[in-house]
Amino acid sequence: MKTVGIICEYSPFHNGHEYHIKQVKKLYPDANIILILSGNFTQRGLPSVLDKWTKTEIALRHGIDLVVELPFVFATQSADIFARGSIFLLKALNVDTLVFGSEENNIQMLQTLAHIQCNDPKYDQLVKNYLQEGVNYPTAMSKALEAFHSTAITSPNDLLGLSYVKEIIKQHANIQPVTIQRTSDFHDTNSQDDIVSATRIRTALKNNEDISRFVPKDTLSAFDHHIIDIEDYYPFLFYRLATFQGQIASNQTVDEGIEHRILKYYIECASIEEFIHKIKTKRYTYNKLMRMILHILCNFTKEEAKAVPYPTYIRILGLTETGIAYLNSIKKNCPLPIITSLSQIDDLCSQIEYRATAVYSSVFLKEKRTQLLTREFQKKPIIQKSAL
Repeated sequence: MKTVGIICEYSPFHNGHEYHIKQVKKLYPDANIILILSGNFTQRGLPSVLDKWTKTEIALRHGIDLVVELPFVFATQSADIFARGSIFLLKALNVDTLVFGSEENNIQMLQTLAHIQCNDPKYDQLVKNYLQEGVNYPTAMSKALEAFHSTAITSPNDLLGLSYVKEIIKQHANIQPVTIQRTSDFHDTNSQDDIVSATRIRTALKNNEDISRFVPKDTLSAFDHHIIDIEDYYPFLFYRLATFQGQIASNQTVDEGIEHRILKYYIECASIEEFIHKIKTKRYTYNKLMRMILHILCNFTKEEAKAVPYPTYIRILGLTETGIAYLNSIKKNCPLPIITSLSQIDDLCSQIEYRATAVYSSVFLKEKRTQLLTREFQKKPIIQKSAL
């Protein structure tokens, strides 16, 4: 029986995600489907619009058998580190197939480019040369690959897919990557199609627009509270910058002296958006700056990131009866401890996870905040008796 991995953030779960799962079931009708899920913060440095437990419940109702948390340490970093943590977990879970969305839908091209990245030292030198010209890393990478293969990789899902394939090679993982044609434009914030990007939906939520056309009913009904936005955290960011000025440079993603621009401009700003506009240069992408701000908020340091190069545990957020059977079949030979609660392990990775949950929950009312923090230590995962 096939075991298929999906890596997603579900911020929020939308019609495109539902389509993804249905396509996986068409390709592999009897497969176990395992989801590696980003938790309360995402790879772009944003708070998830739904908390990880709500996302888990929705995922299980739509056909996922087993939901595993991608720890904050990996979920909120660059594509390469995000992929490293995700593939490491899939490999430990004995997954044999990874299915992900792709704009180009050309797995052979991605595999060719990944082998160049892994094996050709001239590629690394080209990237360094382009970085020295002052461009940001994604642009330098794309230009270097184009020099080798006459192919420019600029679309976000292809860039992330390339990182997945590269990590499969690096980790010698016995995982077959498979692409599904992406049906929406990541950059489109105005589309009225039934399948649109999560970015389009988050923009609509921010503008109080109706999103019922874009998401399943259970996602829509989950929005029973204030929609979390990164701007909610600006007072906390201001406090961190004002009172810990000497420590800012130690935070992950605060590189190349940008702390001087941070400390110069933060006092002039009234929002995170304005702050990013003030400190941005062409060397930094918007997403990298958002991740940097999140790492400052959570006091996630370079030293901590270096100390946790790979996930140290497999944390189960939820599962179906099929997922329970699969987990029982592999747990004896699993190379990582399998946990359902942070009370079952006390290491740096889990400590950072709790810290991130505390920051995430800080903008909620007391009842919700207490629920989120308490749930980190509850031993029972969400169990869905039957998937749709």
